[in-house]
Amino acid sequence: MTLSSLFPKCTAIRNRTLELVEPLLDEDCCVQSMPETSPVKWHLGHVAWFFEAFVLQHYEKPFKPFHSAFRTMFSSYNATGQPHPDPKRGLFTRPSLLVTRDYCQNVSERMGRLLRESPEDKMLRMLVVLGLHHEQQHQELILADIKHLLSQSPLNPCYKPPQAPQSTSHPAAPHPLEWHHFDGGLVEIGYQGEGFSYDNESPRHKQHLQPYQLGSRLITNGEYLHFMETGGYDNPAVWLVEGWDWMKTNERNHPLYWRRNDDGWDEFTLSGPLPLDLNLPVIHISLYEADAFARWSDARLPGEAEWENAASQQKIEGCFADNNRFHPCSAGTIADAADSGELAQLYGDAWEWTQSSYSPYPGYNPAKANANEPMSQVWDEAVGEYNSRSMVNQYVLRGGSCAIPKERIRASFRNFLPASTCWQFSGIRLARDVT
Repeated sequence: MTLSSLFPKCTAIRNRTLELVEPLLDEDCCVQSMPETSPVKWHLGHVAWFFEAFVLQHYEKPFKPFHSAFRTMFSSYNATGQPHPDPKRGLFTRPSLLVTRDYCQNVSERMGRLLRESPEDKMLRMLVVLGLHHEQQHQELILADIKHLLSQSPLNPCYKPPQAPQSTSHPAAPHPLEWHHFDGGLVEIGYQGEGFSYDNESPRHKQHLQPYQLGSRLITNGEYLHFMETGGYDNPAVWLVEGWDWMKTNERNHPLYWRRNDDGWDEFTLSGPLPLDLNLPVIHISLYEADAFARWSDARLPGEAEWENAASQQKIEGCFADNNRFHPCSAGTIADAADSGELAQLYGDAWEWTQSSYSPYPGYNPAKANANEPMSQVWDEAVGEYNSRSMVNQYVLRGGSCAIPKERIRASFRNFLPASTCWQFSGIRLARDVT
């Protein structure tokens, strides 16, 4: 892909970011609902900051920042070098949302000139592509963060109306959970190909797997409700010790966005509160809750190598953000998934927790393989938030979700979150050993 051909892609992704912000009030965009989230206004400034800090600063002649203070305000790191999240981002009442939009527009125009006028440059192209993937990551975060924010309001605001089929009929019931067998043995995992990948997906390497089984689909709201009604949150035998302490300290006895009412349960969604649909996948589950459900089910969570081995044998299809639903679909709506022998909902719908700690692959080198490339130090700085500095006290999730564009996901993609995280679109797939 040439530099000039990248500009339409830059425009399309920026337009999508602005489209996701369009339903919001200015006031919605300025508030940070908890330390782990960021205001939408900050996300907007941050995606522009990335291109200004890592592309324009090194390639634009002459370079002049839009505003010198933005280089710190919208950075991933504060003045002392501490990484995201920064719980004080919600205190930035200024710049206004209008000025932040002007910043995005200014950076877009400067990027357009740069890409049209610059000679071909491999490192420049790599940095721009990284920036595009980075912006799509923040599109997902915008949806997750605004959902948490709107859920705090007694007005029960609706980000977008529910899609017509959802509001007029119930999704088809999913097939009963079945087990798909995998022989294991010596397998290869990690990214392989010529396209984009993050450094944490490499190097490709061999791992030995024992024979194992994966559940045919994601766990549903109905199945999780049964876990709750049979005392799942009161049974310390199925909880990790740290998970039990987390659950009791936070007085958690149901998924994050579930709300009890006189008739049962509602679920807060980006379309506002809706009656809990028992056929849809349970989402916004912590690792602790996913692990407890798996133990209660006489199963376990998959290892990430097991998940990738299975996923690499299957095409990438599922419920992604491209359909603007922003909520999972029922496995019953996936035509012929069970009959084809494929795993349903392996991609899209909900990020799937694994039991694997987020750690470097064998042979991983934080110094990067492209150390001899021009401006490799800039590249290392730009990918810093994805590499070894994050590889502690987090667990791997796989497969994407209903809040991620389909083009971002691949079998080797590794998401990672602390075990207590619930505000992301995370769910449960079961695994078990073959004895």
